[in-house]
Amino acid sequence: MGDIEVLLHELSGLQEMRRAGPDDVEALLARARSAAGRWADVLYDIQESAQGLVGTRAEAALEVAFRRAEESYVELEIALADCTRQRAGQ
Repeated sequence: MGDIEVLLHELSGLQEMRRAGPDDVEALLARARSAAGRWADVLYDIQESAQGLVGTRAEAALEVAFRRAEESYVELEIALADCTRQRAGQ
């Protein structure tokens, strides 16, 4: 599960980032978006691996977890795009 170790490292780096200005917030959002994408990938792999091996409730829960992770990625993408667009207009 090397992907999970990379994700944990990436997430721990987010906590250490200083947010002193717009550039820092943009960098933080970019890294958070990347981590969200990795998390969605991990959940997708788990979901695919568990098919037929767990009950229907567990399969449904894994599907919902993956969808929420994917939605989180999309929302962070929107936030990053808006931040970038706002900074370009300044």
